[in-house]
Amino acid sequence: MLSLPECVAFSKRFELIKARVTGCLGDHRELIPFVRIRVMKRPLLAVALPFVAGILVGNVCPIPLPVLWATALALPGLALGNARHGSALIWLGLFFCGWLGITLHTTVLSPRDLRSVIRDSVHLATIRGRLCETPVLRSMERGSNVVWRSVAEVEVVELETESGRRPVCGRVQVNTPGVLDPEYFGGRSVFVEGVLRRPPGPEVAGLFDYRGHLDLQGIHYQLTADSGTDWRLDPADSGATRRPLSDRFMSWARATLAKGLDENEPEVRSLWAMALGWRSAVTDEVSEPLKRSGTLHVFAISGLHVALIAAILVQLLRVIRVPRAISGIVLIPGLWCYAMVTGWQTSAVRATIMMSVIIAGWALNRPSDLLNSLAGAGLIVLMWDPLQLFQASFQLSFAVVLSIALVGPVLQALRLRLLEPDPFLPEELRPWWRRWMDPPIHHVSNLLAISIAAWAGSLPLIATYFHLVTPVSLLANLVIVPLAGLALMASLGSLLCGDLVPSITVLFNHSAWLWMHLILQGSQWAASLPGACFHVRAPSLVQIGVYVVLLGSVASGWAFDRNRRCLRVSVLLFILMAGIGDWIRDRALVRLTVFPLGGGAIHVEGGWVAEDLMVDCGDSISADRVLTSFLQSRGVNRIRRLLLTHGDTGHVGGFEVLKERFGFSGIDVSPVKFRSAPYRRIVEEAGCEPGLLRYLSRGDTAAGWRVLHPGAEDNFSRADDGVLVLRGDLYGLRMLLISDLGRIGQRRLLETEAELRADILVAGLPPVDEALLDPLLEVVRPRLVIVASGEVPASNRPSRELRERLAESDAPVLYTHETGGITVRIRPDGWEAIAPSGLLAFGDLPGVGRGERRRRSVSGF
Repeated sequence: MLSLPECVAFSKRFELIKARVTGCLGDHRELIPFVRIRVMKRPLLAVALPFVAGILVGNVCPIPLPVLWATALALPGLALGNARHGSALIWLGLFFCGWLGITLHTTVLSPRDLRSVIRDSVHLATIRGRLCETPVLRSMERGSNVVWRSVAEVEVVELETESGRRPVCGRVQVNTPGVLDPEYFGGRSVFVEGVLRRPPGPEVAGLFDYRGHLDLQGIHYQLTADSGTDWRLDPADSGATRRPLSDRFMSWARATLAKGLDENEPEVRSLWAMALGWRSAVTDEVSEPLKRSGTLHVFAISGLHVALIAAILVQLLRVIRVPRAISGIVLIPGLWCYAMVTGWQTSAVRATIMMSVIIAGWALNRPSDLLNSLAGAGLIVLMWDPLQLFQASFQLSFAVVLSIALVGPVLQALRLRLLEPDPFLPEELRPWWRRWMDPPIHHVSNLLAISIAAWAGSLPLIATYFHLVTPVSLLANLVIVPLAGLALMASLGSLLCGDLVPSITVLFNHSAWLWMHLILQGSQWAASLPGACFHVRAPSLVQIGVYVVLLGSVASGWAFDRNRRCLRVSVLLFILMAGIGDWIRDRALVRLTVFPLGGGAIHVEGGWVAEDLMVDCGDSISADRVLTSFLQSRGVNRIRRLLLTHGDTGHVGGFEVLKERFGFSGIDVSPVKFRSAPYRRIVEEAGCEPGLLRYLSRGDTAAGWRVLHPGAEDNFSRADDGVLVLRGDLYGLRMLLISDLGRIGQRRLLETEAELRADILVAGLPPVDEALLDPLLEVVRPRLVIVASGEVPASNRPSRELRERLAESDAPVLYTHETGGITVRIRPDGWEAIAPSGLLAFGDLPGVGRGERRRRSVSGF
């Protein structure tokens, strides 16, 4: 959404567009010079672009700091003495300044840096340092219970491990179950004992990388404490003895906003989140419909909140006739005070910087240019912290405003053209109802145009980071954002009245509760609409580039220019075909993902050669924590076919979770009867729906995979002997999936199948019997063995005897509890096995290349 100064600037633009549209009667060429970006008329844009380019290059190509310092300092001096090439040298100097900035933030400069001291090792350690901020509460829903944990950031100055005590420097994130004592707050020096290690990476390639997320914030290590008893204050601390102003304000503001209300109501807690940025207030139950309706942004302090607050304050100051310059002097410190009392959240600081630049230009009565202001704000933020360029929140904030600045005028011109009345019809002859409807129609259409522009700018980033597309947000935000403005206005009124006029404070609180109730109900209703949202795969860089080029060509008017129309159409078609070709190439890949859940789940994306298939669904916790996120990241909105190999709880316990989140089009099960109560309930319920359940036995096929075991007549005393065994031929690569097949089941498989040769063998770990007997390995002769193991429970980890025996085989062996989830990507010309850490192995398909190529990995094969 736009702030008041931005709306003033846009209104001037739209009046000019309206005049041109009326004058030229629809000649779109007249709009092109007005919409097209002119860099030289935006000096801050000319400064920001080379600086950003330097950050991007420096992130992938670091060079020694002395070279960067010398180059960044020498180029401006050369520019002063070279009038002919001065501009080029200045731009080159800005480029190297960006390169220098990102290198300073990512290079280890001190021998005391934690990255130099402990590297990637794990230690039972005690750290001493100062709390960067008051610990934050985070909630996690486990079934019907809500589990709380405290998360704190500590600037460490001393580290004590088994090797001794030494001075260090660096920031560490500390996780502690439960709620810490109130005596621990920002600025206090503390001792904390726990396990110090690198933050966890993604369990499967493509999922959220929490380690990378913390790295961008300058946090490279994580300490896990058992409880609050592992914390203690530093007795030598002579620092802060009183809670920070932001903490005291937060406590007072929460109590004020809850006056006359029940603070346990979701509406009250949502008000705390929206007005104060209290991140602990919004639970998954509240945030899920907001996320699916595309309105979750109203609960994070961002540009929308700062713009609304600025607009409210501007209106108040203008009502009492405060001059523009004085208003700016009051507004900018006021916004920074708001950022301070809400805890200096990164998004709030970034939004305040952007709004301060815009308000400064407005207060000085300078011509408003949103692109120039946006470039100036971005330059200030990146000079402060270049790593913000790679954060999703930064990219979304600036992409939305940039899209509003570029796409907005085009949509507004189209809107005015469609709503323009007949110029030859006098106003008094128009029907009264048409004249009465003009203002609301123009207002709603204006909001819709801005919503479409913002949605178009954020679309590729939302798909990349959240794997979600929310068409309903175009309409939902037309209602939710104005309601959020009213709720925020009532909350500010409550805080201003505070304890001075308690009755008015309660009145404001009830008003804010009403608006928030409408927001929550409206988001739930919008999220329940058919087609409200759907999950998509993250687009590739090529696809994002094609989208940006096409959107930019439309926004700038270049696509509509009649000069050299054939050339322009040819270029656009070439770019479009490049994007389509990249999409087709990606969809042609076959992906088989083995999750690190002890054999409890495998997902197959069949590409062009087979159907998608989900093999087992893990237990309930892993299904909720890993499988759901992974399937959403792969664009799965409904599971086409689920195959349950056997009735073990670790393989079927997540059925209800996946059924609720996705649903199933078909379920395949073994003909063997299992004693597992959850499995029998699944079969009984699925059998009541016609065409949903299917029994598979030897010789049947499922989504292109042939069933090798068991037979319809087989009967085993142990469940692991009756698991479904599958063999697939994908682009000529033979794969064998044997799940937790036990000893008797392996022998039965060898007796009934003469041809078991496979290139890749995927196996689980039977809880009782021994996995992967030598006779089976001799017959299969795999080129790669993937053992689906897990960290917990202990039965999901391979025994020492099994590891030693498999190490003697010819085939390399990968264990998913060591590598993380493994994805085998199969192309018509080869295959590769990828883990979150990178490439593990690759090879040619039979008959394509000359033998197999292999690369040794950190897993040791």
